[in-house]
Amino acid sequence: MNKTGDVPQFWEEKYQSGKAYWDLGGPTPVFEELAAGLNNGRVCIIGSGRGYDAIVFAKRGLEVTIVDFAPSAIEAAEREARKAGVTIIARQMDLFYLPGEYSDEFDYVIEQTCFCAIDPGRRREYENVVWRILKTGGKLIGLWFPIDKNHSSEGPPWSVSVAEIKRLFGKRWELEREEFPELSIKPRKGREKLMIFRKLPSLDHFPDWS
Repeated sequence: MNKTGDVPQFWEEKYQSGKAYWDLGGPTPVFEELAAGLNNGRVCIIGSGRGYDAIVFAKRGLEVTIVDFAPSAIEAAEREARKAGVTIIARQMDLFYLPGEYSDEFDYVIEQTCFCAIDPGRRREYENVVWRILKTGGKLIGLWFPIDKNHSSEGPPWSVSVAEIKRLFGKRWELEREEFPELSIKPRKGREKLMIFRKLPSLDHFPDWS
């Protein structure tokens, strides 16, 4: 299994060589629509890239933290924020270290082309990271992609299946919304699915009545 995506240099080279093909060059239309309906709070965008979506959420009054492996992506996001006149917290770091600094802190986590970029063997870790950094009742807002890729194909991006996502987020989460968005960009139409999960209270919070 190719694990080159586990190191920052892999992603930095993609940006430097112009091969960051996941980069839309602007905000994600689906997130632009969703941002308008979110309550104020703290949002974390993991695998944020150049921060186009961060600007959208910040303009809506949310406190935005972005996380990406690639230094140049973070630098670009900071430039975009300055040009837009908004404030974001930008962290160039491995997302798997987030719980050490951010425990039960965010109201929303935004997922797009991050889940498919990590080693599939670490997807349970991914679920745990997101669960730990979200507040109880907080939401994971995901555009899960690519759900049409052959499961045996190499990555990144690695294949993603709706069944796997539901299985992975089946115990500690409630699936609140699931749809193929009308606003998906043309190349991803039918290849990405919006699935929003709400973090349930830990069973440790309840007394044992047995």
